[in-house]
Parts: sequence; structure tokens; C-alpha cells
Amino acid sequence: MTSPATVPFPAVAKGSPVYKTVAMVGPPNAGKTTLFNRLTGLRQKVGNFPGVTVEHHSGTYRFESGKEVCLVDLPGVYSLNPKSEDERVTVDVLNGNMRGAERPDAIILVLDSSNLNRHLILAGRVIALGLPTLVLLNMADELHKQGGSVDVLLLARQLGTPVALISAVTGEGVDAVEKFLFAAPHPPEPLELPIFGDPRHCREWAVRVGSHAGYQRGATPEWTRRLDSIFLHKVWGGAIFAIVIVAVFQTIFSLGQPASSFLQHLLDHIATILSNMLPPGMINSLAVNGIWKGAGSVLVFLPQILLLFLVIGILEDSGYLARAAVISDKVMARAGLNGKSFIPLLSAYGCAVPAIMATRTIENKRDRIATILIAPFMTCSARLPVYTMLIAAFIPDHPVFGPVVTTRAVVMLGLYVLGFVMAVVTAKVLKSSVLRSRDVAFIMELPPYRWPMWKSLALRLMDRAKAFFFRAGTVILGASVVLWALTYLPMHNGQPPQIADSAIASVGRFIEPAIQPLGFNWKIGVGLLSSFAAREVIIATMGTLHGVDPASHAMDLQEALKSDLSPAGAIALLVFFAFAMQCMSTMAVVRRETNSWKWPLLQFLYMTAVAYIAAFVAYHITLQYWS
Repeated sequence: MTSPATVPFPAVAKGSPVYKTVAMVGPPNAGKTTLFNRLTGLRQKVGNFPGVTVEHHSGTYRFESGKEVCLVDLPGVYSLNPKSEDERVTVDVLNGNMRGAERPDAIILVLDSSNLNRHLILAGRVIALGLPTLVLLNMADELHKQGGSVDVLLLARQLGTPVALISAVTGEGVDAVEKFLFAAPHPPEPLELPIFGDPRHCREWAVRVGSHAGYQRGATPEWTRRLDSIFLHKVWGGAIFAIVIVAVFQTIFSLGQPASSFLQHLLDHIATILSNMLPPGMINSLAVNGIWKGAGSVLVFLPQILLLFLVIGILEDSGYLARAAVISDKVMARAGLNGKSFIPLLSAYGCAVPAIMATRTIENKRDRIATILIAPFMTCSARLPVYTMLIAAFIPDHPVFGPVVTTRAVVMLGLYVLGFVMAVVTAKVLKSSVLRSRDVAFIMELPPYRWPMWKSLALRLMDRAKAFFFRAGTVILGASVVLWALTYLPMHNGQPPQIADSAIASVGRFIEPAIQPLGFNWKIGVGLLSSFAAREVIIATMGTLHGVDPASHAMDLQEALKSDLSPAGAIALLVFFAFAMQCMSTMAVVRRETNSWKWPLLQFLYMTAVAYIAAFVAYHITLQYWS
């Protein structure tokens, strides 16, 4: 096997790197993002190109000299004949047709060395663009373990551009990137590739090039075959999938709840210190009750949210998530969709906004719209604080299956299942009526099982934490201040009113007749109105309302809620949040993705109606069985 050091690079230029912007391209599951994280570390950000909602990452690769090169991690593609919006964005950027983005100076193409015959088809088309290109054959460690081999020197000659065998996980051969970035511009040599020919000819070309380079794939790992025989089993596969899901939610409660309690005590202690430092009066109330307690009442749920993203990241990086898509394909088929809808729907458990963006990988337009419309039914992380607060306040923590699974975890899981079932039912109705279309075959490449990269997971969790803090510092903080002002007005003789006489109480009492049948009072009504800015804002609202009320100033928020809600009302509120849309950001993204207000308005009205009716039924049924 040829060492990466023998790969032919152009003459190395002195001084600064010769490229300002380098695009990172590759097929899904080739390890491109792992390499990007290794190269950029914390020097990265997430953004969208103007006019599109496809997410991309950009970051800087910093040399020892202090010089930097901008790396852009583009969406994964299998070819340069775009069928989805993700692929179209990548192709437009590479061709210089993306508005607001210049054509990159060079390309780093990341391929899976254990699946090279297929991925070389993409390599030929990328190299043919005429930009200086470095081809990285990733996962060298796995290729070695499988007994595979490739002569990178011969492959470089076949492709007419530098090639290196690397492992983004271990760092083997990654120094080839720096050599490439400091090299003098070197356009690739023309390839005899049937770019616009029969796909069969392209595959034959890729196999021939790999064969000339002595490429041998090696065996598929024995343990991957053994695990697939279990995880994809007709019976055991579904059972294991169910166990994994239950374990996820039990983990959120058993580990996340103590962490949140500790954080709550810390924030309360800081609030006391802050209150003692400031003179009594309006400024004190604004800082402590309006700002600190308002935003802090949501921040305490950060541990559960990060745990959820951590588990999803582990499932994705390990390769199990792709198997889960295969397992769920039958369920998706019953709803008129296919397994390609599973990944966006699963990511909706984190947030519906990126989930709706992820539907751009779905080629069938009607399937894509149907997936967009049902995605908000999946229980996003913004609902998690609401669920956690209400369940902890009203649901006793009794063992169900021994001490491992408790009633609170079962209720939490039930709410997730409730949202999923309604999503499936809604999809079935849509696909059998206004969005009827022909069935599309479900094809997904299954990556081998791998150990997750903890550094990569940590970087993703930091991204999520930053996004959460940004949300808490903008939407939630703004809503908290507005709510505080409404509880502080109208003032009488320079003194704030009692909470029951405030402006916010007038708003709540105006809508109270409409929500009384659900077991909600005016305070819950105010919380529902504020949650349209963002679902979790209802926590900040309740914290603000009770924090400024002298009669309940010292009450814990969970205990305070018991004065506003009966157990039946709490169940109704949980059901309402399981179905209601209540997210302006989601509506805005649906409008952009469908290029029409028709779908988001229909979606909002439908989900609100379902939420109201379901909450009404849940309230009155619970009244009969839970006094």
C-alpha cells in the first residue's frame, strides 16, 4: 500500500496559503463532517446562503503561522445531477451560480475508501469542474482492518489530481490537507469520463480506474453483519428499536432531572444575590423577576435538551440511525410516505425548523410537502421543558418496570408517541387526498457500525447550546421583559398593581371563556398566547407571573402551578402542547419552503383545532378518573 507521503503534490509555495475559500464535498456517510470538525475545531459557524434554507457550515483552518483558510462544508451529494435541494445547493456553489457566494478557489473531495468504486463516479465529475482538487480517501483505518488496499500514487495518476489516504478519526494522513492548501494552483488534468453518458458507463469507468489503482475493498466487517442480523431482524429489530426509544426518555429523566435541579438552585441563589445588590423598586423587579427569572426558568432545562441531542448524535454516528430508517419504512409506507421521511421527522425531535429544511432531500414534491406538514407534530426539544415541568409537578414518580422505568418516563414517552401517531394519521389523510402521488422506492446506503467521535459530538452539543442560549437571550428574554412590563402596568401612585389587576390579567381574562372548558385559567391563557413566540416561553411566562405576585413570590414554580391547574387541567395542557403548532419560526420556515402562505396557515389552523379538541376530551375524561 502506498504511503500518503508519496502522493504527488504541486510545488509548495512559500508564505501564505494560496486559496482563500475551499469547498469540502463528498457523499453522505463518508466522514466529511468529522474531518471538517477536526480541521476547524471551534472556529466554525452555521449559516444559509441567501434565498435558500439549506444549512451549511463554514469554518477556518488555522496554520501554525497564524494564516487561515475558509473551509465550507457543503451538503453531501452522490452526484452532480441534482435531484434534491441539498444537491442543488452544492452544485450551484461549485459552479459559482449561488447568489451571495463566490465560486470556491479549490475543492477537498472526501470519499469513503471502503466504498470507492461507487464514490469514484462523484470524483470524476467533481474533478471535471476544473478547480484544483484534493481527493481524500477517508476511513483508512477501516480499510486496513478489512484487508483492503489501494495504491494512491497510481490512483492520483489515473485521476490527474493529488490523492491521499487518511483517517479523519485518528488523524492519519490529514497533514496532506495543509500541503494542498500551501501548494501552487494546479488545475486537474482532463479526464476521459462519460460525464453526460449512460450511468452504467460511468460505473464501469469508476471500476476501471479503481482496478488500475489496485483497489481492493476488503470484506464487510463481520461484526457489522452480525449486528444487522439482530437490529434488522423482522421481529427483534422492532423490539430493540422500541427499547432504545424508551431508554432515551428514561435517561432524560434519570440524568437530566437532577442536573436541572442543581442548575435551578444555582440560578435561584444568583437571583437572591442580584436582588440584594440592587435597590428595591422597578429596576430590581425588572432585573430579577423580568430578566433573570424569566430566562432562567427556561435555561434550567438545558441539561435535558443536551441529553436528547447527545443520544440522537450517538445513534447517528454509530450507524444505527440509518437502520432505524429502514425499520420505520414499513410504518412510513402505511402513511403513504417512505423511509426518507424518517430522518427529517426524527430530527424534528430536536427542532422542527432544521427538520423542515432536511425535507429537501426528498425528491417527490408531494411527499416532501406532506413531511413538512406533519413534522411539527413530532415532539421537539422546545416542548421538553413544558413536559418536564408539568410531569414533575403532577405525575407521581412510581416504578412501572422495577426502578428502571418510572411513571414519569412512561408519560413522557406517551406524549412522544401521541405526537407521532397523529403525524402518521395526518400523513395518511394527506397522501390519500390532496397530496396523493405514486409510491417511490426506498433506497438508503447503510454505513458500517462505528464508534462515535466524542470530539465531533461535543462540537455539535456546543452548537446546540449556543443556539439555545441565543434563543433564550433574544426571543425568550424579549418576551419575558414584555410580560414583566404588562404585569407592572398600570401603575397607581407610582406603585405596581397586584397581578390580578395588571394589564396582562386583562388580556388573560379576555380569552379565559374560550379556554375554561379545557381546565385553564387566565394565567394559563397568557402562557398559551406567549408561547406562540416559542413554545418554551410559557415557562418564562409562568415564572414571571408568579415571581411578581406577592402572594406567591416564595413559591416554587411547580407548586405555584398547582394553584392554577387541577391534575385534569395539567393533562389537558400536556395534550394541547403535544398537538399545537405554537411556533412562529416553524411557520416562517414552512412559508419559505413551500413558497406559499396556504400551507402554513392550513397547518396552523388544523393543529390548533386538533390540540383544542384533544385537550377538551383529555380534560373531561381525566376528571372522571382522577379527582
